[in-house]
Amino acid sequence: MTDLEPLLYEEQDYIGVITLNRPEAMNSLNYDLYAKLEDTVRQSTARVLVITANGRAFCAGDDVKQILGSSDPTPEQARERSRATGGLTPAADALLYTDIPVIAAINGAAVGWGMELALMADIRVASENAKFGELFVVRGLCCDAPGLGRLSALVGREKAAELLFTGDIIDAATAHQIGLVSRCVKHDDLMPTAMALAAKIAGNPPLAVQALKAGLRRTVEPDWRDTGKWAIEQITYLRGTEDSKEGVAAFLEKREPVYQGR
Repeated sequence: MTDLEPLLYEEQDYIGVITLNRPEAMNSLNYDLYAKLEDTVRQSTARVLVITANGRAFCAGDDVKQILGSSDPTPEQARERSRATGGLTPAADALLYTDIPVIAAINGAAVGWGMELALMADIRVASENAKFGELFVVRGLCCDAPGLGRLSALVGREKAAELLFTGDIIDAATAHQIGLVSRCVKHDDLMPTAMALAAKIAGNPPLAVQALKAGLRRTVEPDWRDTGKWAIEQITYLRGTEDSKEGVAAFLEKREPVYQGR
């Protein structure tokens, strides 16, 4: 694996570190990166996973040009992966159903599906440089399953509604204040803090830790595949609306969008 790979993976002392590696694109997710993220999580033998990114952003969400702004059909491999998970985004399926604890070490902007990725972690450690935003509404879209199933559990329904309905971006200090992240640290302390936490978890009996994670999913979380199927149906419908196309066009043309409600 070279530094040209969109995702880097290293496993040592039972800790697997996943690093998103498209810094030139703010680690936005294209079809290749989505597939590599899913496969890495499913194939990992680690006791704990830490997800972080190279560059100034954690993840800027979907690659707008390839996924949202393109008229090209979705590649067959991506459609096949979605069929296998009942419609839930396959990378989300891998993360939401793994029994490996996941820590997100959020080094910068986590917006759109990047915020969804952060929400899928069990524990979030944020650099002081991090920012968070559920930007789907300003693209004329519905968020993915984690934004529906986890955001309100972390910050309460009212604050979740505000973030989802407005698309506002909040800084790391605010995210910590409202309970979106458990820790906010100086940027240079981000990975040492996340890795120390991962080492503490990895030092515990792995079967017990896995059972505890499975128990949390069993008792406090929705049926992710059912929620994900519904979300994808909404996203598919909304992508065909004029407002969604306007939202994407405005982003690419760097102008304010004008929505018509159709």
